[in-house]
Amino acid sequence: MIVGSSLTIEIGDRTLVRDASFVVGAGEKVGLVGRNGTGKSTFISVVIDEPGRNVRSTGNARIRGTYSYLPQVPVRHGLGLEPNGFSHVLSGRGLDVLDDALNKARTQMAKDPSAENIELFSDLEEQFRENGGYEAESTMARLADGLGLRQELLLDDIESLSGGQRRRVDLIRILFQGPDTMILDEPTNHLDLPAKRWLMEELESFPGAILVVSHDLKLLDRSINKVLHLSDGRLHEFKGTYSSYMVQLEADQSQRERSSLLEGREIKRLSTLADSMRGSTNRRARIAKSIDKRVERLESAKTEVHKRERKSTFRLPTPRRSGEVPLRATGLGVRYGGNVVLNDVNFHCRRGDRIVVIGRNGAGKSSLLRCLAGVQSPSSGTVELGANVTVGYFAQEHEQVDLEVTVLENIDDTILVNETERRALLGSFGIAGKAAHQMPKTLSGGERAKLGLAMLAAGRANVLLLDEPTNNLDPSSIEAVGTMLSQWPGTIAVVSHDRSFVDALEPTHCLKLPDEVFTHWDDRYLDQVEMK
Repeated sequence: MIVGSSLTIEIGDRTLVRDASFVVGAGEKVGLVGRNGTGKSTFISVVIDEPGRNVRSTGNARIRGTYSYLPQVPVRHGLGLEPNGFSHVLSGRGLDVLDDALNKARTQMAKDPSAENIELFSDLEEQFRENGGYEAESTMARLADGLGLRQELLLDDIESLSGGQRRRVDLIRILFQGPDTMILDEPTNHLDLPAKRWLMEELESFPGAILVVSHDLKLLDRSINKVLHLSDGRLHEFKGTYSSYMVQLEADQSQRERSSLLEGREIKRLSTLADSMRGSTNRRARIAKSIDKRVERLESAKTEVHKRERKSTFRLPTPRRSGEVPLRATGLGVRYGGNVVLNDVNFHCRRGDRIVVIGRNGAGKSSLLRCLAGVQSPSSGTVELGANVTVGYFAQEHEQVDLEVTVLENIDDTILVNETERRALLGSFGIAGKAAHQMPKTLSGGERAKLGLAMLAAGRANVLLLDEPTNNLDPSSIEAVGTMLSQWPGTIAVVSHDRSFVDALEPTHCLKLPDEVFTHWDDRYLDQVEMK
């Protein structure tokens, strides 16, 4: 369980959480919700006692018992002794270290079967058994099958895995660990529909406590029984599902606005009455003072009205007109060692086309976009850009963002020469005020995604290559991005697992992998977006 009391969290000059107290009880499934940038990931970093350098906190947050943490951004090379998925998963129970020690003890015992070496081997073997070492492979196999990950991929180098495959490996580690409390930051990122359904069932049946940050409304509704809503520095608690909380939140907001309006009218009426009595008889002056005191009491007890969350709206500048065929791929192939992920991709797009790339994890979607963007060389084939083409690339893990310079310095000043213009652009994507001078590492996953979109807007590209652009975005922002791109007159190729976003995009064509078939869009492909 997790217990927090009088918790205040600040980053820079922003107060993210103010004097919050909360409990995530044993067996409770709690959703931490709020718009991008409200501080959810920072809140979790304080709870697990791993805050960033610029984060300050007072008060207390304690986790009782064992816990596991799934971050938004995976740890490079994993946490195991070896840089593969198998060792990474074993490390959840310390079995990677135990297995290594056991093998060394076995070798030493074979060389010198002394009583001391035999005892050491026996002790280590007992620890290995008690921690489930002999059942580890079968447990991993069950978890991998449930999440739709081919078991042999657990033996591959973690760095060679796609974003979706890596997410599954991290989830396998969390579930394998079997802690008292799970803390999960966007666990359904990169997952297809069957994997999401399976994960929801696992979370529902998990006997311990769960604190989950997610913008996946299906997950929140099905798997949680309590909501912590972070907004404007306040943490509100509600027992029930996310949908029921939103209904109550709207009812409470409407009631507060109505009460505040009526109180304001009464205060104005009494103030006007008191003003009309001043400068008259002594008796009327005394009445005016009495009314003034009543007005003061009403104002001090006036209903607090929470600021409504504004609907997100984003805009890309009108691009310069490209040639009729802005992009062409011919015989495109990608291999990693002996592993062929793309064999013979052929397609060309017309100006204004919106192409959705669909396919299972590991089918080569991200590799394809990297080749089209010119950040990776294909193993075979060619990519040709048409006349007057400027390419903008949005990487899945935001690799295009320079973490060593400020947010503002990431915005290209070639076109937006004036700093005021660049700050205004960031503000239009929800990164306002002094956040422009923060380092990108201090941004939430959603804010970093918005920075990536702002960088595209500053570059004035007319061909956009987007790899999972809505990961970590809140529902309002996902809708805004889909609407923005559907109205933009340039050319788009996008990889996305988000059905609502793809539907809003109104695609014109589809590239299906690993079949390597390019065809006109059909709404029936929406099912395959989630089944990637």
